[in-house]
Amino acid sequence: MGEKFLEEIGISELTVEQLEKLCEVGEKAARDHILSKVSARRISTLDITVDTEGSKPVTVNVEVEITLSPLMKNFDVEKLTKEATEKALAAINEYLREQACKPKR
Repeated sequence: MGEKFLEEIGISELTVEQLEKLCEVGEKAARDHILSKVSARRISTLDITVDTEGSKPVTVNVEVEITLSPLMKNFDVEKLTKEATEKALAAINEYLREQACKPKR
């Protein structure tokens, strides 16, 4: 009952610290969304990966994989996975907008 989605967006060049923060922001948004819909006790496996590739432009990959308890057999895992991926990308986009508004040092 595991589902996996991968989505990419292109962004401008960022510092190593900004890239690390970007990955943390995306992972937290996906995890928070999933845990708002399903109790942690009902999740057998939850893997969220947010990574970056390249330097200019940078590509962000968001991958969410969920396996729920057999007790959750009628739950739409595919929909939850897609929503979590969308939440992660939205949080990443918001973070990037915030970074774009900050003056360069």
